[in-house]
Amino acid sequence: MNNKIAVVTIIALIIVSCDQEKNIEFSSESFTEKELSICTNSKCPEVTINYVEVFGDDGVSEKINKKIKNFIFSSLLMGEDTIPTARTIQEAATGFIEAYNADKTQFPDMAGEYFAEISVNEIYSSKGHLCFEMRQYLFTGGAHGYGTTSFLNIDPKTGDELNSNELFKNNKEFTAFAEKKFRAEQKIAKDQSINDNGFWFENDDFYLPESVGFTQDSLIFVYNQYDIASYADGPIELKIAMKEAKPFLSID
Repeated sequence: MNNKIAVVTIIALIIVSCDQEKNIEFSSESFTEKELSICTNSKCPEVTINYVEVFGDDGVSEKINKKIKNFIFSSLLMGEDTIPTARTIQEAATGFIEAYNADKTQFPDMAGEYFAEISVNEIYSSKGHLCFEMRQYLFTGGAHGYGTTSFLNIDPKTGDELNSNELFKNNKEFTAFAEKKFRAEQKIAKDQSINDNGFWFENDDFYLPESVGFTQDSLIFVYNQYDIASYADGPIELKIAMKEAKPFLSID
């Protein structure tokens, strides 16, 4: 009798466990300055935000959504502050617009209006790995705007960010492999300095950007403007086919 009870209990626990493993789902969301009351009766800088919101396991989705929102908040941050205090996208956008209004009041002849374009897209999804592409482009005065592209890699079971040591078996070996691909693409011979084509790699040593993007077919590395070259050179992208990168990866 006790054995039967034990078996029933185990089955019940398995069913409960399976029920607790909720699938992660994505919803496309958008926001513009037109949704703010501050812009109802006055012209505001354009603020366009397109992003994904994650649903499913509450604890996991909360972690992921917090990382996405923090990127948006940081992108709209103005002034000398480096840590955003906004709790909502509306608050962050309002802060950006108020900063513009203050600058416009102080410098009425300021040429050009501020604007912000921000996007967060899910570009890869599997049972063990999510990858988000995060872009931001802002104009806040001066000769031109400035934009960046970065990537966020997440363990969908925990909501935690996957670092390079968790993504790659051996960072040193993969970086050496990536350098060969970069040199071939940029037509830099093995015996040439990595900076012979006008790049700005510190200490003349090749290195990869801080984040890497994953798609079904390839790995994507983006050097943003000023990372290794001038603004005029634009972003520099290095793509490595997944079939070539697979031997170096720790994840499927």
